[in-house]
Amino acid sequence: MQVSWMRQLTRSSRQGSHGQGLYLFLAAVRLQAGIRGTVDPCPGAVPTALRACTHLADAASGRLIHALVLTRPILASDAVVATALLDMYAKCGLVDSARKVFDEMPSRRDLVVWNVLLACYARHGLPEHALALVVKMRGLGLCPDLVTWNVAVSGFALAGDDQMAGDLVGAMEEDGFLPDVVTWTSRVSGSVLNFQYGRARGLFRRMVAGGARVLPSSATISTILPAFSNVADMKRGKEVHGYSVVAGVEQELTVSSALVDMYAKCGLVLEARRLFDRMPLRSTVTWNSMIFGLANSGHCQEAVDLFDRMLRDGANPDHLTFTAVLTACSYGGMVEVGKGLYRAMQEEYGVEPRLEHYACVVHLLGRAGRLAEAYDFIKAMPLEPDRFVWGALLGACRSHGDIELAELAASRLLDVEPDNAASCLLLSSALASTGKQNDVFRIKKLVKRRRLKKLDGCSWLEASQ
Repeated sequence: MQVSWMRQLTRSSRQGSHGQGLYLFLAAVRLQAGIRGTVDPCPGAVPTALRACTHLADAASGRLIHALVLTRPILASDAVVATALLDMYAKCGLVDSARKVFDEMPSRRDLVVWNVLLACYARHGLPEHALALVVKMRGLGLCPDLVTWNVAVSGFALAGDDQMAGDLVGAMEEDGFLPDVVTWTSRVSGSVLNFQYGRARGLFRRMVAGGARVLPSSATISTILPAFSNVADMKRGKEVHGYSVVAGVEQELTVSSALVDMYAKCGLVLEARRLFDRMPLRSTVTWNSMIFGLANSGHCQEAVDLFDRMLRDGANPDHLTFTAVLTACSYGGMVEVGKGLYRAMQEEYGVEPRLEHYACVVHLLGRAGRLAEAYDFIKAMPLEPDRFVWGALLGACRSHGDIELAELAASRLLDVEPDNAASCLLLSSALASTGKQNDVFRIKKLVKRRRLKKLDGCSWLEASQ
């Protein structure tokens, strides 16, 4: 029975059926019932079950397996089991538990173990801990490898400290390791994630200028493209697109999805749609980018039609998908369609509404002039309305001249953002449109007395180089 059970468990893991494999393991050892099961797992089975927990982000089951390990000396002393436990906790975001497993390991001479914990620190915004671990490694006579250095660099890059990341690259070179594509991609990714787009583009240019020694990969290209779409720098964005064609990676899912997103955000919807239609495979992210692009460019009915096609193709919509399609309904004045999609989101697809969905519905109703319904919707919300929800109502009241409700929305908006004068200025505009100049002066005095500041608008201008 043990051999047959192990074969089934291994087969499930190889086929990617992690839920089935985990169920098979838990049922066989009877962990959930707290009693001894029909199978006493061998050391080889436990890492397989822990990998399933990692893929499923099921830390609760991982803790149950950890408890089993502690009751079996043969498992507790197995280095592979300990490494799998460490990896499971690290990738599930349980940093303290990962460190505890690391500290209790009988032997830590394997560099893989150190790199797992380093990656955990880097991934969860603790680059100083990662660097301290590298120092400790050296103190114990362990030499960092290329993976170690790349993990340390990525930690500081993700934290937005590219100066330290660059210093570590220098130390890495002194240690005999040349930066590879992972090193460069980590720094580019960190800059993009921290909205330091100019630096990201500079790093990418340096990488390309380095010649054939380190060529950008599909991961690098998909990472750098948001640095162009967010500033509408189409000239250089198209150059990267051309590079992806020459490199033969344009049709890779991550690259083609990033290209669709870039063109859609820059307003080139037809170009985005041509790329989208040529894609052999599409992820939910790809569908979302295209639906958002159509909605924001005024092609609202086309966005809703694309959402319907997404469902017919068997793709799974997520919370961003519904934000996109509800935005399309709002801009297109499709109130009943939007309300139906909002209900279906919860009842058919199990997506719990977030604040952005509530704001979309308020915007949808408000633009259509259904202000009382919008306000009733806000009062029924299970979450505390944020500035986007109250702002959507205030903007609608201004457009439709409902001063009484506008004053209420403005007061709520001031409660949420007491230092922002935007709500008072919107209310002032609404009052002015109805000729209530005395009230306008009263609002302006309030802004001056409370020293409120309007958040400045801004735009990106790319300096010629």
